[in-house]
Amino acid sequence: MFEIVDKLEENHDLSDDFFKSLLSTDKYDAYLFSEADNVRRKIYGTDVYIRGLIEFTNYCKNNCYYCGIRAGNTNAERYRLSEDDILLCCGEGYKLGYRTFVLQGGEDPYFSDEKICSIIKKIRAEFPDCAITLSIGEKSRESYQKYFDSGANRYLLRHETADKNHYRLLHPESLSLENRKRCLFDLKDIGFQTGSGFMVGSPYQTLDNIVSDLRFLRKLNPEMIGIGPFIPHKDTKFRDFPAGTVELTVRLIAILRLMFPYALIPATTALGTVSPLGREKGLKAGANVIMPNLSPTAVRKKYMLYDNKICTGEESAQCKNCLSNRVSGAGYKIVTDIGDAKKPNKV
Repeated sequence: MFEIVDKLEENHDLSDDFFKSLLSTDKYDAYLFSEADNVRRKIYGTDVYIRGLIEFTNYCKNNCYYCGIRAGNTNAERYRLSEDDILLCCGEGYKLGYRTFVLQGGEDPYFSDEKICSIIKKIRAEFPDCAITLSIGEKSRESYQKYFDSGANRYLLRHETADKNHYRLLHPESLSLENRKRCLFDLKDIGFQTGSGFMVGSPYQTLDNIVSDLRFLRKLNPEMIGIGPFIPHKDTKFRDFPAGTVELTVRLIAILRLMFPYALIPATTALGTVSPLGREKGLKAGANVIMPNLSPTAVRKKYMLYDNKICTGEESAQCKNCLSNRVSGAGYKIVTDIGDAKKPNKV
């Protein structure tokens, strides 16, 4: 078993069969979780970074087949937060100890580059000691550069699947894996701390697909890696497909921690949605980030990428306090910190 961890940590040219043997059994789980936790403790201690999530628009021009806010979902109750609304969320979050704000939304044409840059600049002016993360989809390199120059530090863009045939089963013809990858490498090149990741257990996913995801992440070498189980939404074509499992998701978190010791890896809301203790299991397998919701409670139930999302009715303080208790109960502690990804020469 020691050989498994050595191979993952030392970036060996691992075979597909090696990865699939790890992914297809729980035989090595206890060992993987223990070693992954040791690695995170060595680099990040017991610190868990919190990111204040602000879901500022659920309009989206795209029709990704798995997504509850897809353009074609006429049952979605649409909303947009104003610039003032967003700043109020940041202000509330700052008082609660958040030092990273994540602006997440669908690809909403209403929010032009000019509007996004204005929001970034105002957050930067009012909260200069905070990180600003964007998660607003595929844009041109020119747009990304404008966001960076305006003061955004980080960008989250999950590739979802690195296999082009699998990608086509999940997305309409208007979207391409090639462009998604182009966006990610542009973001890295510009200087963003870049986050990518994929769904676990998405429709038609195979172990070969997951191996492709791991290999793509190795090539991209992102600062942040977010994975979460696929959860179906009632208003999509995948409504009757099974959700991804906690077991495989947590196993992958451990593998990713060993492959990317310095990465920031969240224990996602989706993980907590499929299992009451999902996020705690993720933390114990090497995750070190949690993203509580700072969005106004009036809109939280409208931002439904998947069914049965948790924490939609809680106030921001209540949500944070609940998570603080859960995190401490798992043996870790939430810290008030900007929480940049560490690098080998800075540890």
